[in-house]
Amino acid sequence: MPSTVPPPDSRRRDELLELAYRYVLDHGVAELSLRPLAAAINSSPRVLLYLFGSKAGLVQAVLARAREDELNLLRRARDVGNVGGLCEVAAQLWSWLAAEEHRALLTLWFEGYARSLIDSDSPWTDFARRTVDDWLQVLAEAELPDAAPTPAAEAERTLVLAVLRGAMLDLLATGDITRTTNAVERQLSLLRHSR
Repeated sequence: MPSTVPPPDSRRRDELLELAYRYVLDHGVAELSLRPLAAAINSSPRVLLYLFGSKAGLVQAVLARAREDELNLLRRARDVGNVGGLCEVAAQLWSWLAAEEHRALLTLWFEGYARSLIDSDSPWTDFARRTVDDWLQVLAEAELPDAAPTPAAEAERTLVLAVLRGAMLDLLATGDITRTTNAVERQLSLLRHSR
């Protein structure tokens, strides 16, 4: 008997995932309903359920797609600033985070982050932890090649992550780019002078 589950590399699934991702960037994922989503992307709830297995499967795929975008963009920002180490990369990351065109992705990221802290058995499970690991890895890759992995270096990366994440959340809440940028720059300056 032939399987009714589409192959994981189904072209239609990939196309609908991309459309669903764009829809979620505009509308959020917390109150996602299949019927309006399907209508907006010229599909049907039945097709979405067939291709993704369940609404939870679709949400997981959308979150994975968002994570892929986030990691690609973080790595690009890291590569641009990777001349002088952690503080320079953090400054590049902040430039990327503060850019208006990334607000929808960052809002989705925070939505997934917050939901993963509340819903331990859901499509959001482990999203926050994986995100922290992702960011810390990108920051670790920013360290100069001869830097030894020490508890102090790990603490600095954690501090930088906390500053970026806090300023990003504040920026999304208030839109105050000047104040949040000044705060990030001040913290990075303090970190540079403490090294």
